[in-house]
Amino acid sequence: MFARRLIIAVLASLALVAAACGDDSGDDAALADEAADDTAADADDADEADDTDEAADDTAADAHEAEEAAPTTPTTAATTTTTTTETAPDWVAHLAPPECMCADGSDYYIHTRTTNPKKVMLYFEGGGACFSEVTCVFDEERATYDFTTGPDDYPGGGENPPRGIFDFDNPANPFADYSMVFVPYCTGDVHLGNITRTYGELTVQHKGAVNAQHGLDYLVENFPDATEVFVTGSSAGGVPAPFYAGLVADELPEASVAVLADASGGYPSNEVFNVGVGSLYDVAAGIPDWPELEGVPPVEIGVPDLFRFTGQHNADIRMARYDSAFDETQEAFNTLIGGGVDLLEVLDRNEELSEAGGAELQVYVAPGELHTILGRPDVYDLEVEGVAFIDWLTDFVDGGAPGDVHCTECNDPDA
Repeated sequence: MFARRLIIAVLASLALVAAACGDDSGDDAALADEAADDTAADADDADEADDTDEAADDTAADAHEAEEAAPTTPTTAATTTTTTTETAPDWVAHLAPPECMCADGSDYYIHTRTTNPKKVMLYFEGGGACFSEVTCVFDEERATYDFTTGPDDYPGGGENPPRGIFDFDNPANPFADYSMVFVPYCTGDVHLGNITRTYGELTVQHKGAVNAQHGLDYLVENFPDATEVFVTGSSAGGVPAPFYAGLVADELPEASVAVLADASGGYPSNEVFNVGVGSLYDVAAGIPDWPELEGVPPVEIGVPDLFRFTGQHNADIRMARYDSAFDETQEAFNTLIGGGVDLLEVLDRNEELSEAGGAELQVYVAPGELHTILGRPDVYDLEVEGVAFIDWLTDFVDGGAPGDVHCTECNDPDA
């Protein structure tokens, strides 16, 4: 039951594009259109068909914990207009302005790590989504997403040590000397929402785009001389990464900008995904003011389209994508919403769609079910068709074009 609710929530946001940090939207300003309401109602009806809510709540908690197995990361930089708090030798927490907030209305923080002023990563955290009173509940035991954050929400700030690309002591880490701006995720809207929505008795602040824009603004203001900017994110954080890369390139035209989406390439571009519940987070109005998007209807803006429109807007942005051929999270989303879509087929088709639209993608498709790679120790161990992922990634980070790596025996666990 959790999977069905969470999948609807995530897919609702896949068609949305980046919105700028700005004024809040009121409850009455943009209520979900009939398609969004119908989709949400269908999901709720399907949930009621299951026997017990308690079992679903347990599943939600377990799934949410599993999705958070891949940590994300903040960064340390100079002070700006935000309030800063030193939290660790390498990290500084910055209390964001009041217009930025988590789903429960609590304070929002970004985290920074400053090493090299010329090389900077902008990272978007992943983890969960919400779209109803049940899925958006402010209860850590039952929530399907993180609804709050704080000054210690950085890699190594909790019980687990930083791993993957956030292990800065690993000599193989291509980002060891990068400054970083980490954008936590606590709004359930794939970093793309800008609305206050009421679900029954619950008032939820879907301000992901507002928060994300603040992180982007911080980078631009505090690293104006950056020559290399790497934009990335895992899972929910990977979905909006191409558009934010385009916005970074707009603000820092002298910098070389690259983007890698981690574990978010398996969602098709179609009416159900792109428009069905596209108004849920009220972000369609935040489409960047790019000539390439003028007159483009929302039905034509889906996950793979984020790459192609960004590529059309700025052909100098280098683009890459990582996915597992049978990513258990993405496959579940497609199975429940798309009626058993072949994930590997969607991954390959999306690459063709993006590239046909003008985006030259470097793609690494690994076998198996693993969801996300950047925050896992696997980032240093994975090898496909004789090519180590860390070597492929390092080549791309260093400005190369490593080409596509695609499993030939992808190990479908259900085959």
